[in-house]
Amino acid sequence: MKPVIYGLSGLCLTDDERAFFRESEPAGYILFKRNVADRAQLRALTDELRGLSGRDDLPILIDQEGGRVARMGPPEWPAFPAGPAFAALYRKAPASAIEAARANAQAIGMMLAEVGITVDCLPLLDVIHDETTPAISERAFGADPMQVAALGRAALDGLRRAGVVGVVKHMPGHGRAVVDSHYELPVVKADAAALEQDIAPFRTLNHAPMGMSAHVVYAAWDAEHPATLSSRVIGDIIRGAIGFDGLLMSDDIDMKALRGTAADKAAAAVAAGCDLALDCWARMYEMTEIAGKLGTISDASRARLDRAMASIADGREEADMAELIAKRDALLAYA
Repeated sequence: MKPVIYGLSGLCLTDDERAFFRESEPAGYILFKRNVADRAQLRALTDELRGLSGRDDLPILIDQEGGRVARMGPPEWPAFPAGPAFAALYRKAPASAIEAARANAQAIGMMLAEVGITVDCLPLLDVIHDETTPAISERAFGADPMQVAALGRAALDGLRRAGVVGVVKHMPGHGRAVVDSHYELPVVKADAAALEQDIAPFRTLNHAPMGMSAHVVYAAWDAEHPATLSSRVIGDIIRGAIGFDGLLMSDDIDMKALRGTAADKAAAAVAAGCDLALDCWARMYEMTEIAGKLGTISDASRARLDRAMASIADGREEADMAELIAKRDALLAYA
C-alpha cells in the first residue's frame, strides 16, 4: 500500500485509473463535485473502489462541511449550514449549539454512508482571529478555543454515530493565517505563547481518529517550512505538544502554498511525518510520479490507518435523517 490518497477524474473510473489504482494500491481516495451526480452513480463508484482494493474499510473521503464547502448538494441532497451557524447559537445557548452540531454531523454522516463514503474532512478546529482569512473564518466554529473544541467534539460524535470517520483540521491551527493557502503560503509570526490558544482545541480532541495538516509556516516553531513539510512541527507540536497519535494526512499537496513537483511534495510530506499525502486532482502523470517516489506505507502509519477506520465499528446508531435535520433547525432558530 502506498501512503497516498488520490482523487478521481470523473463520475466513473477510466480504464487507465482502474489499472493504475490496482497496481499502485493507494491508501484511499477523495471525491469532489466532478465525481458526484446522484445516489446510484455515487454508490456504484464507491462500490467499485472497494472491490478494486479488496478492503471493506477503504477510506473514501469527501469535504462535506456545509456552507461553501459541500461536494454533494441540492437537488439530490440537502444543503447543510457551516460552522458559524453553530458558533452563533453557542454564544446564546452552548448546550443547544452542541446538540445542533451533533445532529447536523450525524445527518451529514448518514447521507455519506448511504453512498459508501467512509471519511468526512470535518470538523475545522481552527480558532479564528480578527485577521483570519475568510477561507477559514467563513467555515470555522469561532474564536474561543473551548467553544471550538466543544462543537468539534459534537461533530466528531455525530459522524461516528453515522458510521463515518471525522478528520480534525487544519493542524496545528490555520486561524492566524491572513492569506488563503490555496493560493499562497501563509506565514504566522505569533510567538509560541500566543500559539497555545490555537493548538488548544486540537489538544482537547487529540484522540480524534484522523487529522489534516496546515500548509502554514509558524515562525516560532519552524521559520523555514510549512507544517505539512516540517518534521519539527509534526514531531514537536502535533505529535508532542498536542499529543495527537491519530492518522495525519497532508492538506492537498496541489495547493499553491507548496512549491515543487507533486511527487516531491508528497514525498516531503511523508518524510516530515505525515502518514499520508493527499493528492486531489487525478492527473495521471502526477499520480504515477507520486507512486514512483513513495515507498510502502510504514507499519506505524498503517496501524494508525487501521485504528482510525476501526473507530466507527461500534459507534453506529439508528436514526432518522429528516428528524435530525428538523432537530438541528429548531435549535438553530434560537440563535
